[in-house]
Amino acid sequence: MTTSIAFVGGPLGVIGLVLGLVALRTAKRTGTGRGRAITGVVASAIAIVVSVLVAVFTVWYADKTQECYQPDSFRQYTQCVRQQLSGE
Repeated sequence: MTTSIAFVGGPLGVIGLVLGLVALRTAKRTGTGRGRAITGVVASAIAIVVSVLVAVFTVWYADKTQECYQPDSFRQYTQCVRQQLSGE
């Protein structure tokens, strides 16, 4: 799920931001649709920020728990992750 947010949401956010800016320029020329264009720009910017934050968190989590990726069971994995994140 985190990879889909970061690697799908991010590029779609960039596309939305570009299209929102184009729509904002068009709205300025025609005098209509400015509110929708601003909404598109804001929503796209939020999507980009969230995607970057999720990507950073995913990399941080993977770095902190890299020793736990070969467990014999899920219970061992969760125990290892708890130890790694608590600093033990």
